[in-house]
Amino acid sequence: MTNTSIPTHGSDHVEMATDPAAFAHWPEGMHAEMLEHQDNGVVGSVLVSETDKLRVWHLHIAPGNRCAFHRHVNTYFWSALADGKARGYFSSGEIRDVTHYVGETRHFAYGEMDSMVHSVENIGDTMLSFCTVEFLDGPNTPLSIPNEYRLKV
Repeated sequence: MTNTSIPTHGSDHVEMATDPAAFAHWPEGMHAEMLEHQDNGVVGSVLVSETDKLRVWHLHIAPGNRCAFHRHVNTYFWSALADGKARGYFSSGEIRDVTHYVGETRHFAYGEMDSMVHSVENIGDTMLSFCTVEFLDGPNTPLSIPNEYRLKV
């Protein structure tokens, strides 16, 4: 007999570490910031389009800056609109440095109760720019977005 109450996570799920020691190598105060913003659904600088099926975001991060921690809960993809270097801080405690190139596109999928909490820092000398598309019809309830992040025309 199979126990169906134990979730089976997809490959893009990132577990949130519960031991504060997992974040000892992070800059001072960043772990507390992550915990404070762990349910933040703002995955970009500005929400440029939204329907009942998807959200389209633009994300721009100047050199030396970092976006707020946020949570992804449903399928999404992003495309890099500029070359750049980034450092990702993940809820598992992992820090990952990557180099992005124009046109680079990554796809992520999450099953029921799956998610990823992270923040992206620009560690290069050029503006980081991405377009992110979130699909809202996945197994998890989309996170709410404050109106101030919606595009003003």
